[in-house]
Amino acid sequence: MLIDSHCHLDFPDFADDLDAIVARAEAAGIGRIVTISTRVRRLPELLDIATRFPNVYCSVGTHPHHADEEDGISAEELIELTKHPKVVALGEAGLDNFYEDGSPQAQERGFRAHIAAARATGLPLVIHTREADEGCGRILEEEMAKGSFRAVLHCYTGGRELAMKAIAMGLSISFTGILTFKKSQALRDLAAELPADRIMVETDAPYLAPGKFRGKRNEPCYVVETAKVLAETRGVSLDEISRQTSENFFRLFSKVPAAGASSTEIPA
Repeated sequence: MLIDSHCHLDFPDFADDLDAIVARAEAAGIGRIVTISTRVRRLPELLDIATRFPNVYCSVGTHPHHADEEDGISAEELIELTKHPKVVALGEAGLDNFYEDGSPQAQERGFRAHIAAARATGLPLVIHTREADEGCGRILEEEMAKGSFRAVLHCYTGGRELAMKAIAMGLSISFTGILTFKKSQALRDLAAELPADRIMVETDAPYLAPGKFRGKRNEPCYVVETAKVLAETRGVSLDEISRQTSENFFRLFSKVPAAGASSTEIPA
């Protein structure tokens, strides 16, 4: 079994063939899919999808690009929304200095509110950080000092310093198809160095298709290609990476039932 721990099935890219996409993922041995929230106010759309498919779950949160649009959503409101059985995480929230969407102030307020909700619920926070290593590291240290919380730095492309800081705090790191790109050797070097119990894989679909499918719409079944490269990078088999990343996922996303997890194998 493999897990796509982060995709966006509610995006318009998937509107016309969602059933086929989920079926292809199941056929490829993808046992669980988490479709990640980018706007709290659109949670009903995510829940429609998550309740439609037994092995699909979702998060609730505000992407930093929409931080101004949803500025002021409180930790208490987020906590209340996590009571739905299909909501298994907070986020994605964090900092993005690459684009000019979402003011820095609103991004930080939102990030801290999501951390507070993660701390209170025990659910993992899915962290988006892009060209914001220093600010992200600072906020994580400040908030961890207030009380521990669980989180994953998704679609990791940051530096070694932030990654190791996150690992030291007990957080996890997740890799997308970027890991497979020819110019991503530094990222592969980092992936080879991280502790085995802190790594996961994801697609971030419909974006960032692995090198084999570069230029095409990404989808959950393609997470297999990222897992293959991660296995090669770490010098282990695909079966071992599948086992390890799935174990890591179920430990972090503990609200997702793991019953029967071994019944879905990756096709040869």
